[in-house]
Amino acid sequence: MSDTAVYLPRGRHLLVDLHGVGAAYLGDCLAIENLLRDAARAAGATPVGGEFHHFGPGLGVTGVLLLKESHISIHTWPEHGFAAVDVFMCGAAQPEKAVAVIEAALQAESVTRQEASRG
Repeated sequence: MSDTAVYLPRGRHLLVDLHGVGAAYLGDCLAIENLLRDAARAAGATPVGGEFHHFGPGLGVTGVLLLKESHISIHTWPEHGFAAVDVFMCGAAQPEKAVAVIEAALQAESVTRQEASRG
């Protein structure tokens, strides 16, 4: 038996807009990367790589964590207290658990969620 899992092209895609988030957190590239990794673990997903970029003093972060199950990405605008998060997972991963971790950490004043089934 192979140890390679077979994933079906079905999954859940969650889009989350978080408003009223503290600027210091949104501008911290390492904190954002650690947050996405924590979120992936909570969802039962397996990170396989990532790329995170900070745009400079007072500015935001863009990042993506690649998963065996797909991805989590984030774009932040500390100057507007805003973060846009994209969580797509297939297989047994539970993207809503990733979103819960992100929401708890960012403590937004308001959150808008959208969900799409894929595949």
